[in-house]
Amino acid sequence: MKKTVATTDESIFQTYRRYPVVLTKGRGTKVWDDAGREYLDFLSGIAVCNLGHCPPRVVKAAREQLKKLLHVSNFFYTVPQATLSDLLIKHSFADRIFFCNSGAEANEAALKLARKYSLERFGKSRYEVITMSYSFHGRTFATLSATGQDKFHKGFGPLLPGFTYVPFNDIAALRKAIHASTCAVMLEPIQGEGGVNVPSDNYLKQVRDLCYQKEILLIFDEVQVGMGRTGRLFAYEHYGIEPDIMTLAKALGGGLPAGAMLAGSKVAESFTPGSHATTFGGNPVVMAAGAAVMQELLESDALENCRRMGDYFQKKLEGLKARYPSLVRDIRGKGLIIGMELTIEGKEIVNQCLEEGLIINCTLDNVLRFLPPLVVKKAEINRCVAVLDKIFAGV
Repeated sequence: MKKTVATTDESIFQTYRRYPVVLTKGRGTKVWDDAGREYLDFLSGIAVCNLGHCPPRVVKAAREQLKKLLHVSNFFYTVPQATLSDLLIKHSFADRIFFCNSGAEANEAALKLARKYSLERFGKSRYEVITMSYSFHGRTFATLSATGQDKFHKGFGPLLPGFTYVPFNDIAALRKAIHASTCAVMLEPIQGEGGVNVPSDNYLKQVRDLCYQKEILLIFDEVQVGMGRTGRLFAYEHYGIEPDIMTLAKALGGGLPAGAMLAGSKVAESFTPGSHATTFGGNPVVMAAGAAVMQELLESDALENCRRMGDYFQKKLEGLKARYPSLVRDIRGKGLIIGMELTIEGKEIVNQCLEEGLIINCTLDNVLRFLPPLVVKKAEINRCVAVLDKIFAGV
């Protein structure tokens, strides 16, 4: 371990606060370090390994594709890309898909499409995008500018113009912010990095109606909450509405780097040859893995298990809240994206969990975030809650 840690610290940019653990293997809900110690992973690579680590169907699909074709440019057709696009379109609102490599790239593509569509339909005056306070959309300059958190902006100004932030879950503030130059509203149906903030029951429908009324586009960033994380294939399905554009990434590739921007045909027409491109997006190996992810989500009980275990997990966490009212302020979430807001900073809680063999993380300094694989079992949730109970008792 010491050599790996030393080499990494000496040669790689110091952009991450890494834990002194070298992970070497993962299966299902568990990972192991180079000393053979087991950890229960309730972070899932930050909502990437929704089917668990190394799911057999995904590994098999990627391995078989590796033997056939590693890469080809997007000047050519490939079977895996066609297969995954067909699965996504059949099971979503969308008619067209642009494949890329990450959530930031997917959101970048969405912002470009929104501006181009608005330019072609309304002229140069329509270009501004409204996003939400405490949102997170990526680290490129456009997606950083779209992100409504000052801590991510520091040191990188001036940001790109054309972005306005309003409070999440406040329809009056959104209505007031829309003006003649607004072309789109972009939001996460449930905010992840911003503290696992869940909208009120009617909020997203009100946003959808307002966008229709004002003839502006609605973009849903489902990078973290899509691909089954909330108990539905896509989070928008919970609210009885459809966006104009949606972005996916994280869990889409089952652990391989994949992103996608999806849109209806009317909006998608604004992207023509040369409008946007990528070298690695739609890579055959990644697309084969993504198709296997979709097939597993559609054919297994992963989504049902997510709903059942999500309800069970929240009830267990509510029990901790009742037991430690001075420590736990709130429990919120949907499916298996759950936040526990504390009255104290959560960093030390996360460190102690790691010492107990449990991987979680903390956002906004005091919100513990739980993102276990969708295949998690009751016994594993009980173990997580027992670790938290032990730590909270010590606090």
